[in-house]
Amino acid sequence: MEEIIKNLSCIAREAGAAIMAVRNKGFDVKNKNDKSPVTEADIASNEVISKRLKELYPEIPILSEEGTKIPYEERKQWDIFFLIDPLDGTKEFIKDNGEFCVCIALMRKKRPILGVVYAPTQDALYTGSIETGAQVSKNGEPPVAISTRPPAENEGLIVVGSRSHPAPELADYLETLNVEKMTPAGSAIKFCLVAEGKAHLYPRFNPTMEWDTGAGQAIVEAAGGSMLGLDGKEFPYNKENLRNAGFIVKA
Repeated sequence: MEEIIKNLSCIAREAGAAIMAVRNKGFDVKNKNDKSPVTEADIASNEVISKRLKELYPEIPILSEEGTKIPYEERKQWDIFFLIDPLDGTKEFIKDNGEFCVCIALMRKKRPILGVVYAPTQDALYTGSIETGAQVSKNGEPPVAISTRPPAENEGLIVVGSRSHPAPELADYLETLNVEKMTPAGSAIKFCLVAEGKAHLYPRFNPTMEWDTGAGQAIVEAAGGSMLGLDGKEFPYNKENLRNAGFIVKA
């Protein structure tokens, strides 16, 4: 696992550099068939990640937001695969608020077993697997271990939520809790804030896609937290429909 984490970390940094190069020179925004935005940075990052993964792990298939749409009949046979969001937080990238990242997860038997999330504007690299625990490296420094921080008794909760995709149900849910602070944030960075103990809770009611959550879930679980569906059950992956239902991430 350590070697895979090292390799995926290098790939995520390369992809982040490709994203920043597009950001620095300027870019156009297009809409995909589902009306979601896509930029040159999404495509450039995907090309970097796909090329490097195929060089290093040619036997492991890849499922990416910007990759070829793979029929369910084919991918349902996969025991192991990479799940990628080459630029998570495209809307934040377009707004230029810095809250975007590269997400790479290694999946086995429909579960994320390893995750890498790289936020290039912060030069923050989060990694995690159950075998190795969770780590963060900031500004090129050596990685340090991180862990979730459950709230102390009677402590108000620090909650993170989606900046660009708020849900009406969220306010009703938070009314049932002792919330000290609610912080909006973009992309899978929300998972990382829980993983490193800066937030206690990340509830999500609006839909996401599997590539939005795989890497973040692996890191949160490696840091000692949990992610379950709104029904309290294990969160499913490699479904016929890759759209996710809601979930709760807890420290």
